[in-house]
Amino acid sequence: MDPARVLVVEDEPMSLDLLVENLAFEGYETRGVASGSEAWALLAADPDAFDVVLLDRMMPDMDGIEILHRLRDHPAPSRASIIMQTALSSDVDIAEGLKAGAYYYLTKPFTSQALLAIVGAAARDRQGYRKLQLDTQQAARGLACLVSARFEFQGLEQAWDLAALLAKTTPRPERAVVGLSELMVNAIEHGNLGIGYHEKSRLLEAESWQEEIARRLALPEHAAKFATVTLERREGEVQFRIRDMGRGFDWQDYLEISPERAFHPNGRGIALSRQLWFDHLEYLGNGNEVLATLRG
Repeated sequence: MDPARVLVVEDEPMSLDLLVENLAFEGYETRGVASGSEAWALLAADPDAFDVVLLDRMMPDMDGIEILHRLRDHPAPSRASIIMQTALSSDVDIAEGLKAGAYYYLTKPFTSQALLAIVGAAARDRQGYRKLQLDTQQAARGLACLVSARFEFQGLEQAWDLAALLAKTTPRPERAVVGLSELMVNAIEHGNLGIGYHEKSRLLEAESWQEEIARRLALPEHAAKFATVTLERREGEVQFRIRDMGRGFDWQDYLEISPERAFHPNGRGIALSRQLWFDHLEYLGNGNEVLATLRG
């Protein structure tokens, strides 16, 4: 996969040079600009020119929130992962950024380790979503005739392949594939295999998340576990029901991205599925079953 493209927006010259240098050293294709107006000129010309935007919250000419508002209203919205770097770390300030579309945060001053962890998470998410979306671009018109279906899956590859297939049955496959992937992977890792929120954070930082899932899937106690996804087409909508064999979880806490989790590399999938990728999302019972609906 090509290196992630990162736009660094920072009005302090020394900080800008240091950020660009650190990210370029790690292999990112990096460009730095020193003002909000420069960043907006690049993003307005091509909203998908970058995978990650490391955005300064406070700038004299155009602050980070204004750029986010403009991106949201652009006729071709950006799919870049936005990281807000800020000294304003109150819940109110973070909530404002989350509402505007900054789903990742870094609090100034931050360490090089924290920078690379969050940029890595944002880049990994963006490039994973891009791959899923590309997988849906080859049309499968026959799938539009599918009225109902049920599938079982156990591992990550099965979940990703199924998400790409099922997304083609919907009117907006590039949205559906990302949301389905998030919910189906959640059913495997959290539901069937019991990987908790904080444990996943540690695994992502150690770059061993997929290896740990493979290890647990091979254990005797998980050999018979699977998750299911069913599709039901109704007039004007497609509904997916995803169910795992786990004990459930406190799903209410994950319907929104909370300020205290904004600095972590994970924990956004359910909230983004609800806010961006489906028209309706509803967890049932103890949380091991979720209904996701796309209309149109």
